[in-house]
Amino acid sequence: MNILITGATSGIGLGLAKNYLADGHKVIAVGRNAKILNELSLLGIYTVELDLVDLDKSREKFQLIAKDFECIDLAILNAGNCEYLDVADFDASLIKRVFDANIISLANSVEGVLPLLRKSKTPHLVGVASMSLYLPLSRAEAYGASKAAANYMLETLAIDLAPDKILVTVVNPGFVKTPLTAKNDFPMPFALEVDRAVAIIKQGISNKKIEIHFPYKLTLIIKFLSLLPRSWWRVLGQKFKK
Repeated sequence: MNILITGATSGIGLGLAKNYLADGHKVIAVGRNAKILNELSLLGIYTVELDLVDLDKSREKFQLIAKDFECIDLAILNAGNCEYLDVADFDASLIKRVFDANIISLANSVEGVLPLLRKSKTPHLVGVASMSLYLPLSRAEAYGASKAAANYMLETLAIDLAPDKILVTVVNPGFVKTPLTAKNDFPMPFALEVDRAVAIIKQGISNKKIEIHFPYKLTLIIKFLSLLPRSWWRVLGQKFKK
């Protein structure tokens, strides 16, 4: 199986790339960290150095991938970033940076990979978003909004790609111990190690789930709370903020 993974030089993406390679699959790792990409290349992974926010560069690189691979069977679009907003000093440029990393890069990835997925007999598109979709959380104006947008994009793609028989899966993880979350200055309940997160995602993909969310102890609680009236959300948000 030909598997393309974006955001493959750190955290979950890196773990997935190495894990799928160990299973004997052909892995295409897309990322920005040249040093990690070189290490992955030495392992036998096809690597692409690319900032997915750049549409022209993305189109160029995906054309090169198309020359070397007849199809992509599984695309895991994992690239993204997180920055928290200090509302006392509201910074619109921070919002743009986060949306570029989490939404524009997703759109550019989808454009690039769809022609290759359409050539597969078993095409599967997976997008990694976040549990922040379910409930508004303090300081997550940029991150949460971008991940809600990612969920909406992926769910509409699921509808519109159904005639092409392309399965779309959304991954909404809670806290995973990665370099990205290492900078968090708040408690991360039920945080998982990367290896555990990778195992859950792989199992969910294998089972063709349309949504993969974890850790269940956290995401099930958050999903339940999201059913409460909007006025309750704002009260709960203040509690979580403290």
